[in-house]
Amino acid sequence: MTESTLQLCWEAICDLGESPVWLEDREALYFVDINKKILCEYGGSGRHQVFALSSKTGSIAPLKSLQGYLILAQENFLTFFSLDPPKEKRILLLAEEPSGNRLNEGKCDAAGRFWVASMNIQESQSTGSLWSIGPDNLIKKHLDGFIVGNGIGWSLDNRTMYFTDSRARKIYAFDFDLSSGQIGERRCFAVVPETAGYPDGLTVDLDDYVWSAHWDGGCVTRYKPDGKIDRRIPLPVPRPTSIAFGGRELDSLYITSARQGLTVDQLRRAPLSGSLFRLQCRDIRGLPPMTFAPTSTK
Repeated sequence: MTESTLQLCWEAICDLGESPVWLEDREALYFVDINKKILCEYGGSGRHQVFALSSKTGSIAPLKSLQGYLILAQENFLTFFSLDPPKEKRILLLAEEPSGNRLNEGKCDAAGRFWVASMNIQESQSTGSLWSIGPDNLIKKHLDGFIVGNGIGWSLDNRTMYFTDSRARKIYAFDFDLSSGQIGERRCFAVVPETAGYPDGLTVDLDDYVWSAHWDGGCVTRYKPDGKIDRRIPLPVPRPTSIAFGGRELDSLYITSARQGLTVDQLRRAPLSGSLFRLQCRDIRGLPPMTFAPTSTK
């Protein structure tokens, strides 16, 4: 088994830390605290700052050929965000989203589409959907009928798309056509037992293995391409939320976490809840984030 080390990066005290993204040009990791409506920047060596956001933001992704810009999935709309200077510009409304929903996890595919899953805010109704937004702002619904849509990713050959149904404790794999953006036959890639919590954020490494953070499981799991568990790495917090590779060599797995819903006693036993962590595994590397490629930013 590859040797790994876990480090505390930033005791950020996030209520609901999510959606870590490494921006190579800025040599920094960005992530959100959904409930506090902030965007966090971690630049290493203790350098960090936060940006205020106008709305709860479920996920972020970089824009292609436009440094210092992100696309934000906020409530039921998408927003461009400029880091220099900090400024938001709402670009697209997902009008079909029910009022009891909000946008949650989002990732870009290799063709420049932004995929985003929604969730039922009260986590009581199966009103979640999975959408894609093309570079021409064409919106398409691909799936519905789940409570919390979560971790998204693709195999290295872009022929498989992964999607997480958190409340069902399942990670699905779909046949995927990159050129058309169509998903095909669905199969169950992994089922998370109750003892391991709920699958949350997801990423894929250079070995084509799938990593998943386990909310209420206090761990991250690395799955082989056939869905079998390669390893499970325990964390000092019960609610890790999402994961992304970063660093100059993309050899650091950054892990966000949450304090939301934890009792006073749970926080006493896990005071680092809400922090940002870095897991370094020898000989394991990730990929840079895919980018959204809009035809226009005006």
